[in-house]
Amino acid sequence: MPSSSAIVPPMPRIFLALFLALTLTLPAFAKKHSRPAPVSATRGDKWAEKALRNLTVEEKIGQVFMIWCRVSFLNVESAEYLQWLEAMQKYHVGSFAMSVHVDGPFLLRTEPYETAELLNRLQRESRLPLLFAADFERGVSTRLLGTTNFPHAMAFGADGQTEDAETFGRITAQEARAVGVHWNFFPDADVNSNPANPIINTRSFGEDPRQVGDLVTAYIKGAREAGMLTTVKHFPGHGDTATDSHLGVASVNGDRAHLDSIELPPFRQAIAAGVDSVMVAHVTVPALDSDPNHVASISPAVVSDLLEKQLGFKGLIVTDALDMAGLTHLFASNIGRAAVEAFKAGNDLLIIPADLGASYESMLKAVRSGEISPERLDHSVLKILKLKGGLGLNKARTVDLSAIATAVGKPENIAFGQHVADAAITLVRDNGKLLPLKSKGTAKGGLPYMTREETHNQVVAVLFSDDVRTESGRAFGREFRARIPDARVIYVDPRSAAGMSDEVLKAVDEAQTVVAAVYVIPTAGKVGNSVGMADATGMLLQQVLDHAAEKTAVVAMGNPYLASDFAKIENYMCTFSNATVSEVGAIKALFGEIPIRGHLPVTIPNVAQRGAGLERPAQVAKGGYQHAQN
Repeated sequence: MPSSSAIVPPMPRIFLALFLALTLTLPAFAKKHSRPAPVSATRGDKWAEKALRNLTVEEKIGQVFMIWCRVSFLNVESAEYLQWLEAMQKYHVGSFAMSVHVDGPFLLRTEPYETAELLNRLQRESRLPLLFAADFERGVSTRLLGTTNFPHAMAFGADGQTEDAETFGRITAQEARAVGVHWNFFPDADVNSNPANPIINTRSFGEDPRQVGDLVTAYIKGAREAGMLTTVKHFPGHGDTATDSHLGVASVNGDRAHLDSIELPPFRQAIAAGVDSVMVAHVTVPALDSDPNHVASISPAVVSDLLEKQLGFKGLIVTDALDMAGLTHLFASNIGRAAVEAFKAGNDLLIIPADLGASYESMLKAVRSGEISPERLDHSVLKILKLKGGLGLNKARTVDLSAIATAVGKPENIAFGQHVADAAITLVRDNGKLLPLKSKGTAKGGLPYMTREETHNQVVAVLFSDDVRTESGRAFGREFRARIPDARVIYVDPRSAAGMSDEVLKAVDEAQTVVAAVYVIPTAGKVGNSVGMADATGMLLQQVLDHAAEKTAVVAMGNPYLASDFAKIENYMCTFSNATVSEVGAIKALFGEIPIRGHLPVTIPNVAQRGAGLERPAQVAKGGYQHAQN
């Protein structure tokens, strides 16, 4: 009997072989996704040089722009998605800043899978691989749900452990790369030496240049080893300012000696550590450029002379968002010129232009007229392409959606975020009469969902926030009631504080214990921006202290300088963050469930010096409540 192979005619056998070969190789192509590896300075150089030679002038100009990509589920025919396609096809945009939509005070965080699918789709639509960046200042959870929650940078300063900052960088990189984001606009190298700073504050690691530099360096190391590009900001330093540059012109008024001793050292350390990019701020710096119409981002003296020549930075130089009022007010009559002036100053990548079309046309006109030379344009475009090649995006640009579940939100990473928040808790004042609080627990009933609780109104928590509709205080209130089920928890904001003052003060007068948790954090672009409480909430907090300072613990869930405005505070605790992990950490510290060992990374005027902090051991055995959530 002839073999089965003999039955197949010669030509079909060839086709069968080709079919089998193709079938076997298709899965390999289908599964070829970007695999994060330590950032390489030279891995993609040859590809970048070749790619540059094949680009038209129009395509080169597109590569120097980055625009918003606010992620959510989008149909391929939705207006927003089509706008991005137009930006890539008409303006040849080569980079996107990934963020999410905002609705008033609400940040509409989305899911990792939706994000990764959308970024993959955009990658496939682009001729050249796209760079995706994001502001993941508190980790990927700043924008996406289900990811590791970290406190603000200043909490790491209070924790004081550089290895924790390195782990912070590594975890953020792993989660960012898993969803298709390659680049973080972090760490913040600003030295927050001005307590009135409305926009940096807890985004900074602290006020000591050396500590800030050490934590910045550690973060860069962890992030780059896990394959994420890093950025130090806001050059030449935004820490000693009193204006939000999103809203107006901020000024750094120190002389050159002050800049060299305070603002610049962390940037020098970051450059030595191999940071990939430096973001230049829209601030005036008279000591470097006396022209009142020159903010740093359009000043050759700041960018080309100081950053490139004096500090020797060879990496990518990026602007802060070009749509910020600190810059746009200078170009109100010709908004496209902002991009040209920033590029001429020495910036390589132009982020978030106020008007992409006008900015692109202005750049194209400047190149065609010779105002910007072809060599200067090529210099910046090659830097950008080398970053893409260094990430291996020329070989694989999409991410594996099936790998997200194992890379994002790992239990050990979530536990680490809580560990840092716990370690950062700093006790600044303690009158010895109140802390630790004692849990009462709940008397369980005989059936599920039934409890017997005694209500005495002995403990009151007043939670102050910008807007009671937000998440601020929700975790705090939930954790507080888990320990004292009959506690009264009252939420107030500037709109409700005056009307609720009688109710709040009556509850405070009747209570034996009062906790005031104050949520004040830097918020970009908030009209009337301040990290103080110069409104009805501040008046109400002062009244609470007037009535019951001795029995009140004030917890600063963000701005640590709060106590400077309230001299009567007798018990004062700082978390340096409003993140959920910080809320949980604060509750555990109040009830003596964890040791308190944080130290101030900043000086609180008229209250305490940097480095201060009253250490306390855990006191669960003395009546505290060992909560299940650690």
